[in-house]
Amino acid sequence: MHETRTYPEGVPSWIDIEQPDLPAAMAFYGGLFGWSFESAEGPHGDTAYVVARHDGREAAGLAAHVVSPDAPPAWNMYVAVANVEAAARRIVEAGGAITTGPVEAGKAGRAALATDSAGAAFRLWQAGTRAGVQAVNEPGAWNFAYLQTTDAAEPAFYTRVFGWEFAAQGFATLIRMPGYGDHLAATVDPGIRERQASVATPQGFEDAIAWLDPLPVDAPSRWHMSFTVADRDDTAAIAERLSGQVVSSIDTEWTHDAVIRDPQGGLFTASQFVPPDR
Repeated sequence: MHETRTYPEGVPSWIDIEQPDLPAAMAFYGGLFGWSFESAEGPHGDTAYVVARHDGREAAGLAAHVVSPDAPPAWNMYVAVANVEAAARRIVEAGGAITTGPVEAGKAGRAALATDSAGAAFRLWQAGTRAGVQAVNEPGAWNFAYLQTTDAAEPAFYTRVFGWEFAAQGFATLIRMPGYGDHLAATVDPGIRERQASVATPQGFEDAIAWLDPLPVDAPSRWHMSFTVADRDDTAAIAERLSGQVVSSIDTEWTHDAVIRDPQGGLFTASQFVPPDR
């Protein structure tokens, strides 16, 4: 049995995607990541919703939803909050907006759909019985969220609403939630600091929750999800066999990445961790 992974306020805790053809989405992601699925309560009213499980643990949500041709499916990120109404007020005060909710997801929790000050969509999650994603940072599971933006003022919104810190690393900008490493060390990951030190991760990486990813000029701000894979090239080949499309591939100092478009238009990154030699 695994200890339940819990999420302090301000930490991304859940992801899901809405697609017109739910069975087709289950076939693609199940074939790509080895996920199994079970019906569940979601923040979408009477819309069909399933929870994906990886090795028996909750990994993501998939929902049946007819999307506009002008708005293809996208992976949604939920930020953990203790009180969804209080967080919603902070979002509005900081220049964002609440577009839907708060809404009930049965006993699982409560959600609200929001946009930040630059228009990037994200969601809030006040946990009930669903604490959040339980399978993370392993092949076939969620790895990181990326805030893709051209708006230099956007980080200030998240600092005001959630207390996030943005730390330039030279090669990228890390988004940290102060104290999250302490929470992990006291709960599900007591050896987090020692393990990260063994591969010389950036200072404060135990508090890492996301990355800031600059976009080309005039591109709309958005959140983008990354999933850990054992082998980037193998995953890309499987995605293509399942009618997905490999949009781009890149090798960085720490990862081998492929941006993949699923058969219904949802974009995500498959990321193989390749720590540099030190």
